[in-house]
Amino acid sequence: MTAPTPEALSAVTVKDGLEKLVRARYRDAEGVAGLHGNETLGVLAAHRSVRSYRPDPLPEGTLETLVLAAQSAATSSNLQTWSVVAVTDPARKAVLAEIAGGQKHILQAPLMLVWLADLSRLKAMADSRGQAAEGLDYLEMATVAIVDAALAAQNAVIAAESLGLGTVYIGALRNDPGRVAALLGLPKMVFAVFGLCVGHPAEEVVTGVKPRLSPEVVLHRETYGQSADPEAIARYDVAMQDFQGEQGMRRQPWSDQALARVADARALSGRDVLAKVLGERGFRLR
Repeated sequence: MTAPTPEALSAVTVKDGLEKLVRARYRDAEGVAGLHGNETLGVLAAHRSVRSYRPDPLPEGTLETLVLAAQSAATSSNLQTWSVVAVTDPARKAVLAEIAGGQKHILQAPLMLVWLADLSRLKAMADSRGQAAEGLDYLEMATVAIVDAALAAQNAVIAAESLGLGTVYIGALRNDPGRVAALLGLPKMVFAVFGLCVGHPAEEVVTGVKPRLSPEVVLHRETYGQSADPEAIARYDVAMQDFQGEQGMRRQPWSDQALARVADARALSGRDVLAKVLGERGFRLR
């Protein structure tokens, strides 16, 4: 009998690890069948938000590596309508943490990346040549810039996690985008979409893989089907409460949390005025 090659053994190990991650993600074994597996998919499936960091500095070249990954993401029409500000200064991070509602991990993480929807570069290019740039005044271009920033940031997240680092997105920077802009010296037509903490996860705080909705809820074939099946949502509520219990969190059905988050303008934590703020930042949104 021929012994399995190292490559074959490695593939078995990777597949076994991925199956465990998929079971954790969906809280059942049904989603495992037929899935392909490799190390990249393992990194993706293992994603978790890290909110507790060691103070250790990042290895030299980490920031540049993350930017390389970010710039390798797709970008609409190659316009590259995003930028990022790397923040390491403790005083500046403290202000960002305050804006974000006192999130301590912003202070702990050695690096905070603020991802920007950036139309100012194209506007400056047009102005320098005396050319029109009316297209920048439309909602489409603001959408392009926000999507570009999100795609770039997610590539950076995957790269960071492949290097053994932890990350967590900070959407709460949108609580006060004007103050963020002033702190970071952002010009008009630049908007902070979200922040991203990057650092070494604290070993004493182990975060589990958070369950997600079943693929049957989010995957539609050919045409849009039912997206809020009561039975599927009920199963997910149970899975989330199990996860919360395991993590020492208050148990609460996901459906209750989600609906509370969109109940009224107050639930948006000040972001109900975002359209007005974007207008003040030079985004006309026609």
